[in-house]
Amino acid sequence: MNFELAHTDPHSAARAGVITTGHGTIETPIFMPVGTVGSVKGVFHRDLQQEVGAQIILGNTYHLYLRPGTEILERAGGLHRFCGWERPILTDSGGFQVFSLAECRKITEEGCRFSSHIDGSKHLFTPESVMDVQRSIGADIMMAFDECPPGDAPYDYAAKSLNLTCRWLERCFERYAATRPKYGYRQSLFPIVQGCTYPDLRTRSAEFVQQFDADGYAIGGLAVGEPAPVMYEMIELVNGILPIDRPRYLMGVGTPVNLLEAIERGVDMFDCVMPTRNGRNGMLFTSEGIINIRNQKWRDDFSPIDPAGNCFADTAYTKAYLRHLTVAGEMLAAQIASLHNLAFYLWLVNEARRRILDGTFSAWKPGMVVKLSQRL
Repeated sequence: MNFELAHTDPHSAARAGVITTGHGTIETPIFMPVGTVGSVKGVFHRDLQQEVGAQIILGNTYHLYLRPGTEILERAGGLHRFCGWERPILTDSGGFQVFSLAECRKITEEGCRFSSHIDGSKHLFTPESVMDVQRSIGADIMMAFDECPPGDAPYDYAAKSLNLTCRWLERCFERYAATRPKYGYRQSLFPIVQGCTYPDLRTRSAEFVQQFDADGYAIGGLAVGEPAPVMYEMIELVNGILPIDRPRYLMGVGTPVNLLEAIERGVDMFDCVMPTRNGRNGMLFTSEGIINIRNQKWRDDFSPIDPAGNCFADTAYTKAYLRHLTVAGEMLAAQIASLHNLAFYLWLVNEARRRILDGTFSAWKPGMVVKLSQRL
């Protein structure tokens, strides 16, 4: 994998770059739709490419390990071939899911024993096994296995957790170096910076991960309940330490405003379930503000869903029709809203990139933040 930094905003840390992988290039800043089990809920891959403009999607090691399982994925030739997606894929290590979804989990130096949320079966994730699973999945970018402490974890717990994550990271890279890709293209491994909201722990983590000279670095453990200003403070702190010539990935974030604030602070890559999850519940993000399509005010509004939108659904359907489908519980409502929200998120990061390249990002961003915060 290669990262080329094309331009940095003269008034902030915002930057535009290009990541090159075995499955194509990615222009940053970029948002990655979440395809947890090999699919982005309710959206065809064709529409992800043609309507949304997705350049990379995210899969999840925990879910793909449980089903369909590595045997099926290997027989298919990896996740790309299994799901028919020819562009880059990033896989989360499953650490967050193990600690948030699984029951009866037990963390030891060896790894984490847990019960499947599907059938209660017992499993063990270790740094080594998680590397092996991601080799079988065949993601272009793999994530290290880490412990994800609660956002409000006390300092002593957060410090102990970080120490364990650092030891696990060493084992991840040892296994990564001892194994080879299975499908003929290179896979990159990103470490994850942890440390909750404690500046000294974040600093120590950001300094520690650099010894591995990785192709890129991730920032985890944020957007888990802490105030937004604290999250931005941690992002700024960590990005001031991480190398400038590698991509920086902020995991699981977030709202459109969060994206712009993080881009301003030097983040290159994002993922979040919010566009599709909130879309399924009737929340639409637009360049003029947020729409709750369930509201009575849209019942007889026959204007397009979003006249300034970028996908066909934005002008093909009206607000009144989408409200009708949503209230009626029709599957098509979730599909339309998810497609719209994803297309909007990709428009937003693409517009941020364009503004960074032409030098207008810092002038454009404050006004856009105000618009994005409005409830229509």
